[in-house]
Amino acid sequence: MIADDDNAFVRSLYELIDRQPELSVIGAAANGLEAIELADELAPDAVVLDVHMPLLDGVTAAARLRRDHPHVCLIALTGDEAPALHRAVREAGADEVLLKSELVEGLLERLGTASRQRVEGGEGRNRTGDTTVFSRVLYQLSYLAAAA
Repeated sequence: MIADDDNAFVRSLYELIDRQPELSVIGAAANGLEAIELADELAPDAVVLDVHMPLLDGVTAAARLRRDHPHVCLIALTGDEAPALHRAVREAGADEVLLKSELVEGLLERLGTASRQRVEGGEGRNRTGDTTVFSRVLYQLSYLAAAA
């Protein structure tokens, strides 16, 4: 599921993800409140969430999504480089916070870290403890972004 108020970005990300046979976008929300309602309705495996959205910001939406859907893979996206904002959204429950401008690099780096942790005997788990969905989403998004 994608939650972002930038329609052009949502369309681009939707098209990239939807081209992959292992992934599908089951819904898109244009604001934080809609993201929570849609997640309640659709129970997605993963949510890609913009931090700055109308009606309910991404930090608050991330906290609600984590509380109500503890096993969802939650990736926050932002154009804001402020470390305090990144900390806040992580503390709210996001598994990862990525800059939109560095989407490809960030996804590849995090994928590499998760892979190394598993190879070195670590779990490489996200907050939910689910490595499978998290790693698959990161892998597919990095592949798609590189191909774009």
